[in-house]
Amino acid sequence: MANKAQQPPHLHLAEVTASQFLDIWKHFDADGNGYIEGKELENFFKELEVARRGAGVDPTNPIFREKMKEFMQKFDKNKDGRIEMSELAQILPTEENFLLCFRQFVSSSAEFMAAWRRYDTDRSGYIEANELKGFLSDLLEKANRHYDDQKLQEYTQTILRMFDLNGDGKLGLSEMARLLPVQENFLLNFQGVKLTTEQFNAIFTYYDKDGNGYIDEQELDALLRDLYQKNNKEVDLKSLTGYKQSIMSLSDGGKLYRGELEIVLCREPIV
Repeated sequence: MANKAQQPPHLHLAEVTASQFLDIWKHFDADGNGYIEGKELENFFKELEVARRGAGVDPTNPIFREKMKEFMQKFDKNKDGRIEMSELAQILPTEENFLLCFRQFVSSSAEFMAAWRRYDTDRSGYIEANELKGFLSDLLEKANRHYDDQKLQEYTQTILRMFDLNGDGKLGLSEMARLLPVQENFLLNFQGVKLTTEQFNAIFTYYDKDGNGYIDEQELDALLRDLYQKNNKEVDLKSLTGYKQSIMSLSDGGKLYRGELEIVLCREPIV
């Protein structure tokens, strides 16, 4: 929880480091739910205006409300009325690397998933903390970003602070994907359709007709369409194709096993 008496950190800086970015995020995401929203959002915009103008602002002033509306129109890419981590990275003057590399190296979320798959060797939906440095190094190289060991260590520690909240040394796929641009983070599209273990097992068994433990791309297509219809969600063909490609990046030679699909669709990985 953020300390309300504490001054908002680092907003006045011309450039913020990865570690400082995380300090800002944790300060304003007071309830730790992964979004800056509601009163948190108003506080963030107020303090950002103070830092940039060097003077106080009145949140009750209609001009303040209009400025905040324009601000959200510019930065709230998916128009959900709240700020996600990747959107905050667009707002703040983040140093040239780290969060920017996640955005700029990704031509599709499938590339992120393919990189993840190389390190999630046991298909658990997590990578171990000791593998994280190699994972980040891989992403930085794909982004053609120059870095030294000191910077790589800083990024690694920052990611751990972001996501390894219980200190178990594991990082989840859906959590790491929050660093991707909103429009590229296909996992966000499944937030409202997460399945229980029982629901997931039932739907996977239904589409795994021969019981061999995996489904192919055509079966995945039918499964996703069915899932969206049951949850009264509309999806266009272009988006559906993108989701399929991203999910199939987790597959083994076109065979999407139960564990891989479970990472995307299930609330918690089955242990």
